[in-house]
Amino acid sequence: MKIPIPFHAREGPLTTELVQSPGGFGLGRVPDSRKPAAVTTSICGYCATGCQLSIHLDESGQAINLTPQSHYSVNIGMACPKGWQALDVLQSPNRGVAPLWRDPVTGKKSELSWEAAATLFCERMKSIRETHGAESAAMLSTGQIPFEEMAFLGTFFKFGMGFIHADANTRQCMATAATAYKQAFGFDAPPYSYDDFEESDVIVLVGSNLCIAHPILWQRVMRNKRNPQIIVIDPRRTETAMCATQHVAIQPKGDLALLQAIAHCIIRDGRTDAAFIANHTEGFDEYATAMQTLSPESLEKVTGVEAAIVEQLAHFISDPTKRVSFWWTMGINQSHEGVRAAQAMIALSLMTGNIGKLGTGANSITGQCNAMGSRLFSNTTNLLGGHDFTNAAHREKISRRLGIPIAHITDQPSLAYDQILAAAEEGKIKALWIVATNPFHSWIDSSRMQRLREKLEFLVVQDMYHHTESAQVADLYLPAAGWGEKEGCFINSERRIGTIKQVSVPPGKALSDFRIVRLLAQAWGCGEWFREWSSPEAVFRILCDLSQGQPCDITGISGYEMIDRAGGIPWPCPSGSERGTKRLFADGKYYTPNQKARFLFSPSRPADEIIDQKYPFLLLTGRGNSSQWHTLTRTDASAILRKL
Repeated sequence: MKIPIPFHAREGPLTTELVQSPGGFGLGRVPDSRKPAAVTTSICGYCATGCQLSIHLDESGQAINLTPQSHYSVNIGMACPKGWQALDVLQSPNRGVAPLWRDPVTGKKSELSWEAAATLFCERMKSIRETHGAESAAMLSTGQIPFEEMAFLGTFFKFGMGFIHADANTRQCMATAATAYKQAFGFDAPPYSYDDFEESDVIVLVGSNLCIAHPILWQRVMRNKRNPQIIVIDPRRTETAMCATQHVAIQPKGDLALLQAIAHCIIRDGRTDAAFIANHTEGFDEYATAMQTLSPESLEKVTGVEAAIVEQLAHFISDPTKRVSFWWTMGINQSHEGVRAAQAMIALSLMTGNIGKLGTGANSITGQCNAMGSRLFSNTTNLLGGHDFTNAAHREKISRRLGIPIAHITDQPSLAYDQILAAAEEGKIKALWIVATNPFHSWIDSSRMQRLREKLEFLVVQDMYHHTESAQVADLYLPAAGWGEKEGCFINSERRIGTIKQVSVPPGKALSDFRIVRLLAQAWGCGEWFREWSSPEAVFRILCDLSQGQPCDITGISGYEMIDRAGGIPWPCPSGSERGTKRLFADGKYYTPNQKARFLFSPSRPADEIIDQKYPFLLLTGRGNSSQWHTLTRTDASAILRKL
């Protein structure tokens, strides 16, 4: 009997997939099947941390793997699980591969050519505009696409199509911070660099679970060699709170009261930076007067924090030998009195002189990967480049550079996101164009969205997935390319502009949002206005020109190659600058008319009133799909109970 010779391990099933060899390009050893022919870089498309990834390409230029970029100043060779899996979503079985039209009678969907889809889009939108006017359609967009696409989309919708109302879901996460910054500094300008995480002596995290939401930024905190005091202010005992040196477990909705009680203590004890206040701010006297009665003892019922702890926090924050930084995320931005709470953190930074210097600042951490790009360049709630629709000089500047007649540059601001949905529910908005977002899932009341859908005459959804709740009820679905299938720029939380690259081919007939808008503009009849908008980088250069003289001036950036060479560039980067501005307000000058930062506040309400709202009573009316919950105050609830 012949005894079979066993396979050597290197010859067994699947072992070839495990064999590694030098990958080149500084990658070390990689599996043979993943050995790249080239590499390129791209900014991760998940959150606004803005990590850079090294994308490994095969001979055809298709992505086959990725690793974190080791020398990029944001992530320094790190990536969170989402970054490591950034390529996976491109292989989803739910990707849209062709335009779809839904039969209004049968509800059955059928494929269209792009030419037919563009014709249908234009015919329906033009009919609605002619019948109902410029306020009868709206566009809802996103912080998930490059700002060149955002600019093209918003400019075409408002100037080319002639509609007024457009907003992005970034308002839902960033309106609080944007408003507070505009009011205090004169512009939506987060002042910090990520380096400040590593250079602070006292790090105050308010409503922020940094460990989970932005793990790379938490790693930056962990790199801090100054043995910092890490204070987490949060009602919940989050993962970040468990890792902090101190967790201040406030009552829900107690943020503003706690911050104002801290300000009271600092002002009362004369622990402010008087010279900084006098030279670089305005409104402090009124602010100090308003804080006089807001002692820790008087607000303890609201904050749930003992007066002794508040006094301790005040001493930490006002220590002149320490660098103090405040950081907040969605716990503030999507909270009760969020703008006021953000203003209160800005006020604490100003009164102690903790701004414009290493390891300091009142710092909002953004959510979506390009939310700041949306805030500056989407042409929705602001004119391109942070300009103002109501400012005649701004409209003239935009008109002159774009070559679009001034009559087509609207002077009417848009309705906000929630107002657009309300107007659609009321039947005032007849058509809705949704791009790269899914409000039929993410909005707070799905039954309300169903009612809203019934009022719409035309719903267009442009998305990379055909199975989202919004796409499934659309009259017209347009398949879009995703991250990794297009090029452009994102702006991260620290104002750093970085490039994304096309490293994969979109499936089927899917197109980038840029190419879709270009196709629709041509079909609409205004393609000549956008002749210069030939590529994302061409649009980038247009936006650079439009930013001139603005706080977000990026006229010093020549193009994508310069951004890549510099390792990302934070705005502002005016002409003559090569690397942008890492930290704002180092010179003590702000974007207000008198170049001084403003102390802002709103009078606190009585504790009983706040507590009454903190623990609301709920009343259910109606039945089935028509049922609805109503929030009642304690007084109203008591009156109803007495009647029962």
